[in-house]
Amino acid sequence: MSNIPVLLQQISSMQQFDLSQPVVKGMPIHPAHPPYHITLNNRHGDVIRECGHSSSNEMIVMSTHSGTHIDALCHVSEHGKLFSGEEAAEAQRGVQLFKTLGAEQIGTIFKRGVLLDVAAYKGVDALDEAYEITEEDLIATAQAQGTAIEQDNVILVRTGWGKWWDQAAKYLGGHDGAPGPGVRAGEWLAKQKPFCVGSDTSAFEVMNHDNITLEVHMILIARNGISIIENLYLEELSQNKQYEFAFVALPIRIVGATGSPIRPIAFA
Repeated sequence: MSNIPVLLQQISSMQQFDLSQPVVKGMPIHPAHPPYHITLNNRHGDVIRECGHSSSNEMIVMSTHSGTHIDALCHVSEHGKLFSGEEAAEAQRGVQLFKTLGAEQIGTIFKRGVLLDVAAYKGVDALDEAYEITEEDLIATAQAQGTAIEQDNVILVRTGWGKWWDQAAKYLGGHDGAPGPGVRAGEWLAKQKPFCVGSDTSAFEVMNHDNITLEVHMILIARNGISIIENLYLEELSQNKQYEFAFVALPIRIVGATGSPIRPIAFA
């Protein structure tokens, strides 16, 4: 007998949290990536068939790093080399994007997820601009929540900045930067051996406009083969104090791409 009805009943009885931000004109786009644009290519009435049928469709111009998305392992190199040890210049040669470590290789993500709600632990709605989340912050947050971190988890870090999504300049850090893990916190995360990590900011790591190195990306992706999810919506998980959940997301199989939009869901 099939177990599918039982599985569907179990899933439908769980609370679902949509962890994606809406994709809309004017949304925040990290300055390292191309802007997002969408327009109606065909409008109703452009073509009307004899039966009365008319249709409309869009044209989208966007980066694979627009909106809520995951970084593939070919996204970052260290001294010219990818996580695989290959020369990035050779891996990206040609017209078919990357020959290795592309978004199509990420696969379906169905993992235990944990939320480290650093903003709530600090007793604030949102962390300050350019606040560097430390290793100590992450450890203390996990302990305060009673959250155990296991190998192969999806670790999500909440700064509270998801609430600024509708204010692109503020969300992207304006003149002062945006909060996120610093180098030591990034190294600590890598030691936990997660499947991937993510946060509710555009760059995951701390953005200090006086010293932009993106070293945490290099530590996680290029050195340890850990993908990063950015622009998550974590407010409902925080409000419900839901620190452990089943995390599900499906990257698009864009061959050779450095990232992919995703729509992650938490089941709890």
